[in-house]
Amino acid sequence: LIVVDDLGYDDLTVLGAGVAEGKVGTPNIDSLARGGVRFEAAYSGNATCAPSRAAIMTGRYATRFGFEFTPAPTAFMKLISSGVNRKPDDPPPKYFAEREVGQPPVEDMGLPTSEITIAKLLQSAGYHTVQIGKWHLGDSPKYRAYAHGFDESLSLQHGAAMYLPEDDPRVVTAVAEKDLISKFIVANGPWGVRFNDGEVFKPDRYLTDYFTDEAIRVIDANQHRPFMLYLAYNAPHTPLQATREDYDALPFIADHTLRVYAAMLRSL
Repeated sequence: LIVVDDLGYDDLTVLGAGVAEGKVGTPNIDSLARGGVRFEAAYSGNATCAPSRAAIMTGRYATRFGFEFTPAPTAFMKLISSGVNRKPDDPPPKYFAEREVGQPPVEDMGLPTSEITIAKLLQSAGYHTVQIGKWHLGDSPKYRAYAHGFDESLSLQHGAAMYLPEDDPRVVTAVAEKDLISKFIVANGPWGVRFNDGEVFKPDRYLTDYFTDEAIRVIDANQHRPFMLYLAYNAPHTPLQATREDYDALPFIADHTLRVYAAMLRSL
């Protein structure tokens, strides 16, 4: 099961025009669609990130088990309500500090382990189960992927992360002026992954490439037994960061931000 994050529907050339008027093709993803089955009347279980993932994992609407909001730290909520992107006609923002009372820390805002995930179901049927990439269904040990039926979990620490540190010469970064999520992530610079309950470590390459390489290793290692791989890229979610190689391959895109996004898609 391969999941990508925040991809525009028609950014795939098999579904629409593609990025930069179709000049940035997605031939490998297109071939999967053309050689497989396309569900053209399928819809997300929720309009926001983490609850939609909860729906994918459980097959149930996230509101049924109290997970209808995307976990986010208090500092981010304060930034969103600061009015930094406020237009002149917008009403003044208000932050309801009293609503912090009784709220668990963001790490404990997780998918209840009483839910039956696809991983638990397949694990009980003898499958070896592996999760790679974005989880975003709880960061504390009691909610991580290995608590939900995955034998192995190579996971981001949070719902979003840098693809490489901003000062790495191998990467090109674009921060859109009004993209508060990107500004928050870049300012905090989360970088690193964790295997099961081990210590956080820093991959040696661009995150999309790293997750792909690890997924290939999983497929090779488990090809002679039933296995389930949940490969959840954070690409092309902000922060917009592309490899220098992919960025340089698209000189015909004049807009820097669009060029970085297109380069991320090229890598994906």
